[in-house]
Amino acid sequence: MKNAFGAPQSLLVLGGTSEIGLATARRLIARRTRTVWLAGRPSPALTAAAESLRVLGADVRTVPFDALDTESHEERLGKIFTEGDIDMVLLAFGVLGDQARDESDPVAAVRVAQTNYTGAVSAGLVCAGALQAQGHGSLVVLSSVAGERARRADFIYGSSKAGLDAFAQGLGDALYGTGVHVMVVRPGFVRSKMTAGRAEAPLATTPEAVASAIELGLRRRSETVWVPGALRMVMTAVRHTPRALFRLLPV
Repeated sequence: MKNAFGAPQSLLVLGGTSEIGLATARRLIARRTRTVWLAGRPSPALTAAAESLRVLGADVRTVPFDALDTESHEERLGKIFTEGDIDMVLLAFGVLGDQARDESDPVAAVRVAQTNYTGAVSAGLVCAGALQAQGHGSLVVLSSVAGERARRADFIYGSSKAGLDAFAQGLGDALYGTGVHVMVVRPGFVRSKMTAGRAEAPLATTPEAVASAIELGLRRRSETVWVPGALRMVMTAVRHTPRALFRLLPV
């Protein structure tokens, strides 16, 4: 349930070391979110992430989670919900991959697809079922503008995000009227450790800006959030550019 500040009282971050996930957690803790679960591979980074939130006053717990180990999702994520209601789930895991390498290494390409799409479908459905059983809550899915149209430069990553985006929209429709709110977030280029060393795209943003947009979207009960908002019109134009012309663009 939401507190007097309009923020969820409990939060589950799938992808517990995600910079966007942690920025969102910090923002919500400042609004009096009190319980945070960080789900991710056990590592010093996950331990440090949990401690960084504890010092802000939250009760932070970690749980082992691997997007690729889909057979474990129902048991490990389901157990979290037996500890008490979860007001918000943020699906924040994903990998960019290396387009040049992955084109010549199908196994690596499949790993990107399985992490970003298959793993997200599995975890998303487990959490959606648990939220529906408790009768309330929000599922926030980090998609990407890369999923709006496949680009030569990153079509493996983009196609996995396109699948995730379509899945999340369909899931939102399926859960409409159940008390569960699904929100799809489509950031552009985010300045983070994951994108370090890559050429920055126009309208680049930050994890903190995405977190702010997520919070605002939650308050508005938005179904789709673009970060920054100007990307909505840009991607509308990109989506409708003729293919013969699009393939000539330096994107």
